[in-house]
Amino acid sequence: MVSQEQRRRQLAREKFLRQQQRRTSARRKARMRNSVIASVLGVVVIGSVALYTTGVLKNDDDKKTNASADVTPSATPSKKAPDPCAKPAPGSVAKLSWKKEPAMTIDTSAKYTMKLATTCGDIGVALKTSAAPHTVNSFNFLAGKGYFDHTKCHRLTTNGIYVLQCGDPTGVGSGGPGYTIPDENLRDKSLKGNKYPAGTVAMANTGQKHTGGSQFFLVYKDSPLPPSYTPFGTIDAAGLKVLDKIAAAGETTGAGDGAPNATVVINKATVAKS
Repeated sequence: MVSQEQRRRQLAREKFLRQQQRRTSARRKARMRNSVIASVLGVVVIGSVALYTTGVLKNDDDKKTNASADVTPSATPSKKAPDPCAKPAPGSVAKLSWKKEPAMTIDTSAKYTMKLATTCGDIGVALKTSAAPHTVNSFNFLAGKGYFDHTKCHRLTTNGIYVLQCGDPTGVGSGGPGYTIPDENLRDKSLKGNKYPAGTVAMANTGQKHTGGSQFFLVYKDSPLPPSYTPFGTIDAAGLKVLDKIAAAGETTGAGDGAPNATVVINKATVAKS
């Protein structure tokens, strides 16, 4: 027989247990809710970081990306300027790739020049053979294989830095010859005050050391850049006039960094010993 006191204690104990169960359940639900909130926040943060690293939130590649600069301001595309260049010569881009850097075949004590016969005019470049032998040797090899022929110059920057980027057979900034070459000549006397002067030809890279391939950029106006891109040539006066014509036509985004409005295609690239 259960006494009244025992019954009262039993009911109190059951009430206490029910309260404990409710509290445990509430804590479990709170933990689940907080976990979900944390997961959502994590996705937002990761997404923001991903956007930043891909350049969407960053104020280039393409740089480079295999990019030469970090200029991606936001703006609406401007009205396309008239194309000042001729139609490309008949032919198609060669799909070539190699597993390793070509063997050294140039005379590193000699002078070499590069000629880019483009749809907008010829651009002559005096190459810095002794200061950047690996780079010059690679260009001599690639030009000899017709690697640059019929390729588009895919990027023009007109805001912050002033360069035309070329040398990608894919035409979008992601291509290369299958091998990389070392950085060279980063202490060139022309690179003063973190500036690449007008007339410089330099290698694009991924932002990491020794990641140059085939993409290069032509500087048509003094551009503030860190000395991280191999300077390997100097553009002649006629070539600078060609670049000025291309720059005057603008680029497709209106933001100062995009594909050139001008149809800039390298019909033929040649490297010759002077």
